[in-house]
Amino acid sequence: MFDNLLGSFWPYTIDGLILGAIYGLVALGYTMVYGVLRLINFAHSEVFMIGTMAAAFVVMTMGITQPLTGFALVGGLLLMVLAGGLASAGSAALLERIAYRPLRKRGASRLAALISAIGASLFLQELFALVIIPHVFNRPQQGRNQMGVARIMQKDVLFTIGGAQIRIDQVIIFAASILMMILLDLLVNRTKIGRAIRATSQDPETAVLMGVDIDKVVRATFLIGGLMAGVAGALFVLQFEVTKFSIGFLLGIKAFTAAVLGGIGNIRGALVGGMFLGLIENYGAGIFGSGWKDVIAFTVLVLVLMFRPTGILGESLQQARA
Repeated sequence: MFDNLLGSFWPYTIDGLILGAIYGLVALGYTMVYGVLRLINFAHSEVFMIGTMAAAFVVMTMGITQPLTGFALVGGLLLMVLAGGLASAGSAALLERIAYRPLRKRGASRLAALISAIGASLFLQELFALVIIPHVFNRPQQGRNQMGVARIMQKDVLFTIGGAQIRIDQVIIFAASILMMILLDLLVNRTKIGRAIRATSQDPETAVLMGVDIDKVVRATFLIGGLMAGVAGALFVLQFEVTKFSIGFLLGIKAFTAAVLGGIGNIRGALVGGMFLGLIENYGAGIFGSGWKDVIAFTVLVLVLMFRPTGILGESLQQARA
């Protein structure tokens, strides 16, 4: 049973870390919104999906027929990341303005916000399946099909570790994820808006008395979480070269699992949880077969909620210190 895993330990490890890096970036959106509003934003998975669509649209618009090189490649990658990040950030901000803020202003229960999130998620899926993909991507009658994306770069092997080939795209994805995590950590802990986010997370009423604009903080939280999901979407397209109207559903649940695993509300824990979940998934696939990957992810979620609901790190956003 373990022979397959032991024989390909390093390839499973590398693939797990790359997938986990994407999980971690998406998980940051879940953990930040929960840290500020105590709300699980289940529409965040569609924010990620919008990021993949924006990145795919850039590749399609560029008319790529063969992998790019040199400055053209650098420009193409930056455009993908920029388009994915901006599209997702904008959609997250719009989602907050339409689906959540009216409920928050009326003092609605968290259950109402949860139902609104589920409704917004389904609406965005159907919007892309019925309108965006057939008309914007010019793929009529294919709105619900998986959509391939042209390869933007040659995935050359840079070096090997224990028999595992490390490709240039994998290095880019891992490095970009770590860089985004560091930038977010600095933003939350070293800037004025970061202090406002932490103050709101710790005590919203006192934060208001101290002059914090709660609406501005909530809007910034959704924008930042959406930006992270959009970057993750662009990196996902770079790695897997596909997208779909429902591509965020399963990955979003796994990213939520990563957030819980690292400690929901913990920014650093989100990335740690993502990496950990990616490794567990891949190791489990090596032992039981690839068909068990999703089962393993949800089993981890149940076990964490049962035995360590605070997650691996357990520190919440409100406890972070500058």
